[in-house]
Amino acid sequence: MAVTGSAKSRLRLAVVQVLVFSLFATLFVRLYYLQVVGGEAYQAQAANQSVRDIVVQPQRGLIVDDQGRPLVANRTSWVISVDRNLLDKLAERQRQALVRRVSVVVGETPAGVEDKLITCGHAGSIRGTCWNGSPYQPVPIASDVSQDVVVRILEQPEDYPAVVAEQQNVRAYPRPFGVNLAHVLGYLSPITEEELDAVKEADDRSLNGASSVGRAGVEKQYDAWLRGLPGYRRVAVDSMGRVLGDDSTIEATPGDTLVTSIDAKVQSVVERSLLERIRYQRTQFDDVTGRKYAADSGAAVVLEAKTGRVVAMASQPTYDPGVWVGGISSTELDRLYSEKAGTPLLSRATQGQFAPGSTWKPFMTAGALQNGYRTDTSLPCSSGFQVGNRVFKNYESESYGNIGFAKALEVSCNTFFYRVGYDFWQKFGSDVDDVDVRDPLVEEAQTFGFGSRTGIDIPGEAPGRIADRQWKRDYYESMKDYYCDLAAKPQTEDTSDFVYKFASEFCIEGYAYRAGDAVNFAIGQGDTIVTPLQLARGYAALANGGTLWQPTVAKAVVSPSGEVLRRISPTKSGTVDVPQRYLDYIDQALQNVSRVGTMAWKLVGFPLDEVTIRAKTGSAEVYGKQSTGWVASYTEDYVVVMMISQGGTGSGSTGEAVRKVWETLYGVRGEKAHPEKAAIPGVVAPRTLPTFLADGSILPPVEEQP
Repeated sequence: MAVTGSAKSRLRLAVVQVLVFSLFATLFVRLYYLQVVGGEAYQAQAANQSVRDIVVQPQRGLIVDDQGRPLVANRTSWVISVDRNLLDKLAERQRQALVRRVSVVVGETPAGVEDKLITCGHAGSIRGTCWNGSPYQPVPIASDVSQDVVVRILEQPEDYPAVVAEQQNVRAYPRPFGVNLAHVLGYLSPITEEELDAVKEADDRSLNGASSVGRAGVEKQYDAWLRGLPGYRRVAVDSMGRVLGDDSTIEATPGDTLVTSIDAKVQSVVERSLLERIRYQRTQFDDVTGRKYAADSGAAVVLEAKTGRVVAMASQPTYDPGVWVGGISSTELDRLYSEKAGTPLLSRATQGQFAPGSTWKPFMTAGALQNGYRTDTSLPCSSGFQVGNRVFKNYESESYGNIGFAKALEVSCNTFFYRVGYDFWQKFGSDVDDVDVRDPLVEEAQTFGFGSRTGIDIPGEAPGRIADRQWKRDYYESMKDYYCDLAAKPQTEDTSDFVYKFASEFCIEGYAYRAGDAVNFAIGQGDTIVTPLQLARGYAALANGGTLWQPTVAKAVVSPSGEVLRRISPTKSGTVDVPQRYLDYIDQALQNVSRVGTMAWKLVGFPLDEVTIRAKTGSAEVYGKQSTGWVASYTEDYVVVMMISQGGTGSGSTGEAVRKVWETLYGVRGEKAHPEKAAIPGVVAPRTLPTFLADGSILPPVEEQP
């Protein structure tokens, strides 16, 4: 029997009713589960979503000189940041409007703000502008903003969602006596994502996504002490992330104070004197080229001779360490790396490598006296010395007849030391294929620590180079393809006759350590290079009887409450096995350099009987450039080394500046000096260690332990 139309309609209606009933039943069961069964769990989850932990960054520890003068301190700065996590939740039109609104307030272009929000390494990132910190923290887009800007953002939160205005501690540089000290102090920058991941794996709670860490200098070396421990504020926020009120707080722990061996007064004189001499030398004419000296860079180091502690260290060109505060601009960063600007980020004292010139000769004297030569040896100081088809000349072709080592040091006779180097080459090393042959002068240089890092507590130190037979062989293997290819091509206008001839000779026998290499090595010329710090440490060993100290800047770490947490004692890194009678002989010869030799004209009127300065001057020739001028000097207490690249002769370029440093160290102004009554407390007398409280006050000092 056929089903009528009305019956079909009633059947469809029944099916629909069943489906609707089933749907409502399902919704009812789900609602019952959410409200009754899982209600408490979801309420707790909702509560957690309305609470956020805000990191409270600790105040970073101070860095002070050995008299307690702050070299690096802290100040508060209003910083405007953008929370990218909240920003990304906005609709595209809202996002663009917010970026435009913020850019107007902080005086930036919208594109500039967007550039700062890009994580470095991502597409579109710009070095020096992009964000190099954690992706989970608000990104600073403006620092040191005015109070008006801060009030505007805080009072109109609905107009500035995802925008944070807060006070942060940033580094400040009090500059006692006007010191710069940028290369010693270093700088900070935000922690990177990779570093943050490593921190999390190590469960290091002293760092977080909003931390800044030391990138250079003592800021990097002692970062773990200086950084402190962060605190946390738990705050209630609405759905847009706006703070509604505080829930709880864990206070941050300030970082510890780093006490250094730097004396700000001496440092100031060193920096100022070096810069003055560089500027002056640029006005003087080079007798060889007829052009003004380029004087493109320079460095100075002052060490305690008996401990290796760094009293002062300067490098030119330098930079303002404050450029890193609040983020460095791409323009400023480019300048720090710019060769045209002199690469200011490079510390010439620890990373600059230069031929030492005649300041090398005292070490060669020590090597010669221990290997067959005597203090009464006499050799010709002729105007020139021929090796093969080349004549190696004295400075200005001067001749002094037959003289001994002492007189050779006093007048800085090159041809005397040429003969010594040539003699050892003939005796031990004329076979160019034997790279393992003994070389007494190379051995002595290595004994004094040259060719290896000193171990100073400043990261990034350069090792220098001893250009011995093995080095020359290795260099040949690494460069022969380049020079052989160059020699095989037709000479072009871009290739000078010298370069083309050098390439041809190098391709054939560039591996060979010839007599010319040996005589150049004996006077600190050729491919051997040292850092000013290495040279200062070597002269300290001459001064203290043969101990090689590991140079140190830090003396102690002091807690915010004033407790001395760690004393950083001098570290002995080696001993120079030179008989004392030879050290005394060299010492007396270098005294004569100051009294009647190449440094004497710069020390007229200085009380050398009370403050006995030993000195050695040097002028290192560099192919294609003007001479590098050196003065290395010492007393029983200190070592002072200063150099100027492309600055002319040693005493002529830096002699006056070196004298000013000695006058400052001993409180001398041409009159009689008495070290025990030095004008600077604690400079000559045993230094004391100041103790600092959290408010910056200083407790009575405690004597430094030996």
